[in-house]
Amino acid sequence: MNTTHTPKLTVFYDGACPLCLFEMRHLMRLNTAGKLAFEDITAADFSSRYPTLDWHALNNRIHAMRDDGSMIDGLDVTYLAWKLVGKGWLYAPTRWPLFKPIADWCYTRFARHRYKVSYWLTGQKRCEQCELKKR
Repeated sequence: MNTTHTPKLTVFYDGACPLCLFEMRHLMRLNTAGKLAFEDITAADFSSRYPTLDWHALNNRIHAMRDDGSMIDGLDVTYLAWKLVGKGWLYAPTRWPLFKPIADWCYTRFARHRYKVSYWLTGQKRCEQCELKKR
């Protein structure tokens, strides 16, 4: 990441979720201009570095902080992150007025069951240590 400037978006993701980690690694590879920063909410020091953020809310759905300090979540994060690496067209339909409510509804269900979906697709479960932190 280019550290000469503040990233436009800091993405808070679940590094213990195989699907989440797959997407973040892909975004990291495309982040050649350093417009994104990434924070794994399962990192041991996460809560001490971000004491004002609600870990449980972050764990329930993807969140991000814009460079002005405002927070966004859900598919708004996904769309903006991909847009900042030049691939916003992939997720643009999820923000179109007609499709946005449907896409948001689907994302909420996916986020709630992402560990099961991840296991079905990858055969990898969420790590046991992370499950303990969740409690």
